[in-house]
Amino acid sequence: MEMKQRAGKKRRRKERSIRAFFFVVALASITTLTLIVIFLFMEGVPIFTKISIPDFIFGKYWYPTDDPADFGIFPLIIASLAVTAVASVISIPLGVLTALYLAEAASARVRELVKPVVELLAALPSVVIGFFGMVVVAPFLQELLDIPTGLNLFNAALMLAFMSIPTICSISEDAIFSVPKELKEASLALGATQWETIWRVIIPAAMSGICTAVILGMSRAIGETMVVLMVAGGAAMVPTGLFDPVRPMPASIAAEMAEAPFRGDHYYALFATGIVLFLFTLLFNLVADYISNKYRQVGAATL
Repeated sequence: MEMKQRAGKKRRRKERSIRAFFFVVALASITTLTLIVIFLFMEGVPIFTKISIPDFIFGKYWYPTDDPADFGIFPLIIASLAVTAVASVISIPLGVLTALYLAEAASARVRELVKPVVELLAALPSVVIGFFGMVVVAPFLQELLDIPTGLNLFNAALMLAFMSIPTICSISEDAIFSVPKELKEASLALGATQWETIWRVIIPAAMSGICTAVILGMSRAIGETMVVLMVAGGAAMVPTGLFDPVRPMPASIAAEMAEAPFRGDHYYALFATGIVLFLFTLLFNLVADYISNKYRQVGAATL
């Protein structure tokens, strides 16, 4: 009896130690993120003593080195949203449909061949993808479409989609595989075709995981720096078409931070741009998380 009590106490101490360890790790992560956000706001807010928030956000001209300087980031915001939207239109259908094919239609041998390739693509460095877009895709687009430059919004969106598809595909496939086999078998037993089973049973049941995959893929796209810096064209203007050069917010921050005088107006304006990018990313993730939780509750109710 005494030995059982000692063993129980030892087990409880071990559990408390593990719980404390995970708490410290979580606290360190939250503290680090909080300090980064505080630093971002400390370095970005001072620009608003020189320019109002509406003029900063809706201003159409970004000439930070002029005298007087113009700090309007509206073209940068539109460029970021446009590139992310076009990348989403390309990557979400391709990623989800590829996941459905691998999970429901492909043979085991095809899945064994394709799955490692998809995961390998997810591990490609962004600078390699950007270099491919700049050296191969840009001249191809310029010659094929007879446009002034191949470094444009469409090229950037294409490269971001190329980066996002592996993430969306891999996580969506795992979500589809996690759908209970009984649901599929019951649907087929009731006379539904394989397509009807996929559309009416598997996709709704896996929608929460698919939404999570889309969140991660698009989060990578909206915050990506190197690819848009290399292939978007670098023009701080509001695009009027798919093939106009643009300059998204991450590209502007990366290109100009080294040249901005420390604690000058240009420096503060770049940090303020970072605040706007952070708020957009936060809003996007909150909306996507709400959609994911909504479908998770619907799926649980269905089961």
